[in-house]
Amino acid sequence: MVDAAAKDGKLIKSLDDWRDQLTAEQFYITRQHGTERPFTGPYWNSFEPGRYDCVCCDQPLFLSDTKFDAGCGWPSFFKAVTPDAITEIEDRSHGMVRTEIRCSKCEAHLGHVFPDGPPPTGLRYCLNGHAMAFVPLDER
Repeated sequence: MVDAAAKDGKLIKSLDDWRDQLTAEQFYITRQHGTERPFTGPYWNSFEPGRYDCVCCDQPLFLSDTKFDAGCGWPSFFKAVTPDAITEIEDRSHGMVRTEIRCSKCEAHLGHVFPDGPPPTGLRYCLNGHAMAFVPLDER
């Protein structure tokens, strides 16, 4: 019997399977809802043309032409590649109310979205670099 969530295009794996697939840092961030320290993760200061995919399931998430320097030390984007690429969830952890963003295919924790980004959306999708894999423009 196929899991009902799998029928909806979701990728379901056990935590042990994710642990086997990912590096320790990737697992901590994407499966345990961790956060890398600012200015330490990959891609925070990279602006080469390409696409940023989910490190867990390869789902396209963001394009480099929507990336901007927010000065926060994490890769920041003003728009997802498609509206259904990510899922937004209220996050009340650490005594704050924020909006968490997850990969809509595998539920990987990616980061948070804030209403202080540039035009045209006014949004800042603030991501953990270890939650993404970069695909250069010439390899897409």
